[in-house]
Amino acid sequence: MRCVRCTASTPLCCLPGLSTCVADAPGGQRPGMDDADLADCLAALAHQDGVVSARQLRERAPVDRPFTVADRQRWERRRLLARVHPGVWVDHTGPLTDRQTLWAAVLAVWPAALYLESARDPTHRPVHVAVEHGRRLSAPAGVRLHRVRGLAAVTRSTASPPRVVVEANTLALVARARDETQVVRLLSDVVGDRVTTPDRLREAARACPRLPRRRFVEAVLDDVAAGASSVLERRYLRRIERAHGLPRGVRQAPRPGGAGLQDVLYLDGACGVELDGGLNHHGWDAQGRDARRDLEDAAAGLHRVRLRWGQVEGAEACRTAALLACVLARHGWAGAPRPCGAGCVVGCVVGTAAGGQTAEKQTWRQASREGS
Repeated sequence: MRCVRCTASTPLCCLPGLSTCVADAPGGQRPGMDDADLADCLAALAHQDGVVSARQLRERAPVDRPFTVADRQRWERRRLLARVHPGVWVDHTGPLTDRQTLWAAVLAVWPAALYLESARDPTHRPVHVAVEHGRRLSAPAGVRLHRVRGLAAVTRSTASPPRVVVEANTLALVARARDETQVVRLLSDVVGDRVTTPDRLREAARACPRLPRRRFVEAVLDDVAAGASSVLERRYLRRIERAHGLPRGVRQAPRPGGAGLQDVLYLDGACGVELDGGLNHHGWDAQGRDARRDLEDAAAGLHRVRLRWGQVEGAEACRTAALLACVLARHGWAGAPRPCGAGCVVGCVVGTAAGGQTAEKQTWRQASREGS
């Protein structure tokens, strides 16, 4: 239904509360938004850090003062708004913050959600944005679009800006990973940051029928659930502890006094292993923190061994396992390590006693005592 005088649609004219038809305005023009209306709109959208879209201005404009092209041109001319993308503005003319850049990217192709690296790192460029599969639109400058089926079901709409939920986003990154090392890093980091759990990732993986490296992903999640919270910790768990029959360690246990977590503890905490992968151990402050922790452990009578990548990779892993077994034996471990395969140096240390497991353990413990 339209007004017979000004031809405006009923929602914009002749509504209860309006004293006159817009045709009675000077020149017969429909009045637009004023500066106070813009301020009210920006205040209502304060969580967007001053970024606003044409859609939002139209939706929040007063009934008798709709948003018009003239309003936009006036605000741009007076520098109350600055254009970021077509149909998206910010309330200043300076450089955009990271959050403003993300909000502008999402609003430019709304409905949408941050995706892949952009859902984890606000500084990543270009900005990755997910839209529903089947939409036909062009990506604005600095934005890379990804079409996702059932996007609404995996979008965390309460986030600022909205983004794909952690589990679905992590598996999308896993599907694009270059190699298995990157897969381990992605899964261990997201669990280590305590933003999700291995069980929730497994459930999300079951909903992905085309997940690459599915068996490997499931194996990594099993290891992460066991406490291996980094690439190096998983290598240690598989290539040293499990492969050579060392006792099962307690992982990510709180340090005495609650100052951080301990990577691996053995024999009720009498002996432990700290795995220095380099990511959180570079720089003056980090190295000083590690040295202080080692000193505190020594003062408390706790034996700590610090390992790096060189001791866990390749043939050196077997030698590391043999030496760790010596350390554990001195602290009361009654077991014996086993060779991981042909050529493993653990077999040279333990020997190939023909008397069975008991003789093998005795040979191993004798070698441990001689080494001391």
